[in-house]
Amino acid sequence: MEEVLAVTIGYLVGSVPFAFLLVRRRGVDLRLTGSGNVGAANVLRTSGAATAVAAMSLDVAKGAVAVCVARQLFGGQATPVAAGLAAIIGHVYPVWLGFRGGKGVATAAGVFLIFTPVAVAIAAGAFAMATWMTRYVSVGSLSAAVTLVAVTAVTNAPAAVTVGAAVAAVVIVHRHRGNLGRILAGTERRVGERSP
Repeated sequence: MEEVLAVTIGYLVGSVPFAFLLVRRRGVDLRLTGSGNVGAANVLRTSGAATAVAAMSLDVAKGAVAVCVARQLFGGQATPVAAGLAAIIGHVYPVWLGFRGGKGVATAAGVFLIFTPVAVAIAAGAFAMATWMTRYVSVGSLSAAVTLVAVTAVTNAPAAVTVGAAVAAVVIVHRHRGNLGRILAGTERRVGERSP
């Protein structure tokens, strides 16, 4: 019963569509603009850096909040990890937007920042390097997800955290399959290319 409550809370926290709400205030519907993705990368393309940073920060925060609430209420490792994964799923499939959300990268960063901040810092470095080298945010996101799993696997991270990172990476890779197709087709937007 505790696990069900933690997962429910995590999902509801994660499903708050901050990117959508921030841009909506400017009269823009992210679902109908740019890539159609309800996440910080699309906010950057459609509304600029300041709004994108705000959206990303709030998405990171909701991942961290979901984990912290579960820790306070239930303790242990497995239940907070489950709540964190539920927050990621909530971001990707938010009930408020017809289950059409973002890619889960920033929310995953917030989740694992609580469990293993060093691994998240290394993953962030991989994101920055891959994005800088390719100018594709999607490549940076995928690099970060894979790096997070690798670092948690080779360090002393609890098994639940490593498994959680692997599950999160699977979700993130799945959500980026369209980006990979566009990269192969040469139609993926690079950093700095704004949507019309």
